[in-house]
Amino acid sequence: MQRRGSRRRSGPRDSAGSVFRRRPRPRALGLAAAAAAALVLAACGSSSSKGPVTLNWYVFPEPSGSFAAAAQSCSKGSNGAYNIKINFLSTSSDQQRVSLVRRLAANDSSIDILAMDVDWTAEFAAAKWIRPVPSGLVTQIKSVDLPGPVTTATYEGALYGVPINSNTQLLWYRKDLLAKINQPVPTTWAQMFADSEKLAKLGQPRYIEVQGAQYEGLTVWFNSLVNSAGGQIVSGHNQVVINHAAETAASIMHELATGPGADPSLNVTQEGQADTAFDQGHAAFELNYPFVWASAQATNPTVAKQMGYAAFPQVAAGLPPRVSIGGYNLAVSTHASHPQQAFDAISCLTQQQNEITYATKGGLAPVRGAVYHIPSFIKLYPFAALIEKQLQTYGIRPQTPAYADVTLAIQKTLSPTSNIDPSSVVSSLRSKIKASLTSSALL
Repeated sequence: MQRRGSRRRSGPRDSAGSVFRRRPRPRALGLAAAAAAALVLAACGSSSSKGPVTLNWYVFPEPSGSFAAAAQSCSKGSNGAYNIKINFLSTSSDQQRVSLVRRLAANDSSIDILAMDVDWTAEFAAAKWIRPVPSGLVTQIKSVDLPGPVTTATYEGALYGVPINSNTQLLWYRKDLLAKINQPVPTTWAQMFADSEKLAKLGQPRYIEVQGAQYEGLTVWFNSLVNSAGGQIVSGHNQVVINHAAETAASIMHELATGPGADPSLNVTQEGQADTAFDQGHAAFELNYPFVWASAQATNPTVAKQMGYAAFPQVAAGLPPRVSIGGYNLAVSTHASHPQQAFDAISCLTQQQNEITYATKGGLAPVRGAVYHIPSFIKLYPFAALIEKQLQTYGIRPQTPAYADVTLAIQKTLSPTSNIDPSSVVSSLRSKIKASLTSSALL
């Protein structure tokens, strides 16, 4: 919560809180002091008007260095208008949010540009911590970016962020293991479960790696299944609309957790652990983000040679998968001292060449549609067409200012996945999410 302004006092106080009594000063001395103060103020104003302004960009610690390189390039290309200073946040998305919320709620003017997880747009915009994107930049973004990422940056019809990267999960699989059971690439969850069972009977690696730990990844998995079954969790009017699609999603999660495809560490598995298990040859399938492609090639070339990729499996026949979009949007703080320069910098940081670098060096999926049709990019990102399609037929996690509470309710209800009761989970989730929407907690 924001602090209330303190009551104005009549003068400086001592340690006991009493007002100091000042002695009258000679008029000449007072004039001299005033003149000196004016010179100091003039000097400060003069120095601040010269040279580029510093823009503090708070962002997750992108490991490839592509963000740092883009910040340096954009600063140099601004012709002295600004210098972007990167301030790295935690590697944990939850901790990133806590750090930003504390600064923004305290009206911290030192934060100019912030990288928001796509889940935070509604919360930050409703709290009036971030500025709406200027109309000219809005037009530009909507003309070049894919619809999914743009939707994640939108709240109540207005754009509050500029997408810098997106993300969507694909199905990664072992071609050699499917060959052993003479099966094509599964297109549904049911087919994948059947393949896992066949591999188990042959004593072959059969695990299906997903994110089953009690954290945001569990919500992502559940929401992707719900959306792919034709349902929603929360409507655009902040109403709980969870229905039979949630029961279908919960049934799939429970079936995996209690079947032969379940890794014994499922209930503590996040993206990194799932990728490690696949790279080590323990799994036949993996639902994960594009970073796993380069990871397998660097970690285990033998597995990488047999690694295939396909669309996220269908949940309901005839319905295309709608996978929860990940990624980050760049926003400008309401209390930023240089909002125009900040939006100019954001425009530069999200240019096409930078998008390509973020993807090829850091594994961060681009948001510009044209990038997915550049031959040189496709060569480095062979699954580009699948990513683009899933960013067009996308899923969105609940867009609500209370998302931080909603996701906690989902995680607690569905963990551990082996204990899910599909027949009662809908009513339980409905009541807990409804209570979450009325919460006023910021942290």
